[in-house]
Amino acid sequence: MSSLRDGKVPFTEAGISAYIDRTARNVVQYMIEKNLTVSTAESCTGGLLSSAITSVPGASNVFECGIASYSERIKEELLGVPKNIIESFGVVSSQTACAMADAVKELSGSDISVGITGLAGPASPSDTLPVGTVYVSTAYEDRTVAENLRLYELGSFDRSLNRLLTAAFALEALCERLGVAGN
Repeated sequence: MSSLRDGKVPFTEAGISAYIDRTARNVVQYMIEKNLTVSTAESCTGGLLSSAITSVPGASNVFECGIASYSERIKEELLGVPKNIIESFGVVSSQTACAMADAVKELSGSDISVGITGLAGPASPSDTLPVGTVYVSTAYEDRTVAENLRLYELGSFDRSLNRLLTAAFALEALCERLGVAGN
């Protein structure tokens, strides 16, 4: 399976968009074949991952729900992310991403879920983390894992490309957790 980090996908909007489309088709087809469902809780991507999945014909068989939980209040009140996690680790943290994935999985009853939180840019004076600090978490079976994508180590990208890259990496995370081959 080619991946974003292997250098075969150009880090351009067109290259990443094509990769997202191809990978989303593979994920949806695999999930249909395995009778699995998915849900998302997205912050900095604002629904891009949900949009990529639902743009695939047949997605209604696998997609349960997507929540664009952009504000801290919605993360806490709608998703139920514990306030102490946000206070202790921050909104942009692996702990928050995991809590988001766990919460949307529980709310939707899906088999697998994704939680995304991060800084897409541009930087604000209150940001203590670099733009491109993004956590993608997947909850599947009895295990929830998160990864800091560290997009800033891959290049200097604008907000739009950071968001697209995050959605693409989230699809890769789904592939890895589910064992989807080839994209």
